[in-house]
Amino acid sequence: MTSDLLMSSLPILLQGLLTTLILSVAAIVGGTLVGLLAAVLRTFGPWGTPRLARLYIELFRGTPVLITLMFIYFGVSYFGYAIDVFAAGVIGLSVYQGAYIAEVFRSGIESVQKGQWEVSQILGLSKMQAFFSVILPQTGKIVLPPLIGQYLSLIKDTSIVSMIGMSELMHQGQAIVDRIGQPVEIYGLVALLYFIVCFPLSRWVRRHDRRRSLLS
Repeated sequence: MTSDLLMSSLPILLQGLLTTLILSVAAIVGGTLVGLLAAVLRTFGPWGTPRLARLYIELFRGTPVLITLMFIYFGVSYFGYAIDVFAAGVIGLSVYQGAYIAEVFRSGIESVQKGQWEVSQILGLSKMQAFFSVILPQTGKIVLPPLIGQYLSLIKDTSIVSMIGMSELMHQGQAIVDRIGQPVEIYGLVALLYFIVCFPLSRWVRRHDRRRSLLS
């Protein structure tokens, strides 16, 4: 890659990277909330909510993320409503990744010793009070490494949002290639920027797992 091509492409790609990071943070927050709600409903929800939560999880875990994004972006327009590309990306990624995050939280909730629930009842806490004040803090410590791993998957999934026209990192890279060519150099730079974002998180997960294995 020539220095002129690098200097002209990098600012555009960095702008796309900023959009990718904003989209990722918004989708991580949304996906975490959706996933936690689904995990709670599936674990001890009232009436038929466990079945509904399981249906949601199985549905989105069994379909591609692109289908979810297309359905939200074009489906809303089909019913006569307008939706922003960024909003469609956040909602689509949150709903899709929430199904995977729900299973991470569910496994963490079920890993907490049942005696914790019994002690909470003895102390006079309601089920919800026990969950938020006793069970959830312990669950957070258990699920943090796999949760970070799922966030890494979400960050990489943001590249698919380019299919609905959002100008994130991948879309900007594609626009540069369409204009000036040099796909190997441009996509290599795009891959490097994704790597710079994801590598520290993946390293943290490996170090955390290694530390846990040594302590166990």
